[in-house]
Amino acid sequence: MSDRRQVTGDKTAAARAVYSCHSSLVTRHSAFTLIELMMVVAIIGLMMATGVPAILSVTREAPMRRAVNDVMEICTRARAQAILQGQTTTVIFHPRLKEMSFSGSAAVSGPALRAGHSPVSATQLDPRIVIEGLGINNLDYTDAEEARVRFFANGTSDEMTLVLSSGGEYRKITLEITTALASVGNVR
Repeated sequence: MSDRRQVTGDKTAAARAVYSCHSSLVTRHSAFTLIELMMVVAIIGLMMATGVPAILSVTREAPMRRAVNDVMEICTRARAQAILQGQTTTVIFHPRLKEMSFSGSAAVSGPALRAGHSPVSATQLDPRIVIEGLGINNLDYTDAEEARVRFFANGTSDEMTLVLSSGGEYRKITLEITTALASVGNVR
C-alpha cells in the first residue's frame, strides 16, 4: 500500500508541478515586465522630444502666417472687386490699431469698423505682429492714424510696401502698381 501511495503521491506531485509550471507560464506571458514598460516610456519620450521643436516652430510662425494671408487676401479681394465692379476700391490701413479693411468708393473707417459696421472684408492683426513699415506711393504711413491704398478698375493700384515682424521674423508685402498683384518676401 505504501507503494500505491507513493505512486499516487508521485502522480499528484507531477500534476502539481505541471500545473504550477503551466500557471507560471500563463502569468509570465500575460503581464509586462518593468524593463518592457521602461522601454516603451523611453521610446514615447524620444518621439515627443523630437516632435516638440516642430510644434513650437509652427505655433511661433502661426501669427505671421495668418497676418500675411489676411493682407494678401484683402488685397486680392479689393483688386477683384475693383475690376469686376468697374470702380475704385480702397483698402484702409489703421497701423496703430493693426486693422485693415476694404470697400468700394464709400470706405468704412476704423471707428466705424469697431462700431459694428461691416465692410466687405476686414481683419485685425494678432497683437504679436508689429507693423515695422507702411509705405504708400513713396510716403511713410507707419505712424499714421489711417492710410489708404486704391485699386483701380483697369487692374492697377497705388504702390504699397508693408513690413511685418513677429519674434525676429520679418515679411515684406508689396503691391506691383501695373498689375496690383501682391507679393511676399523675406526681409531678413
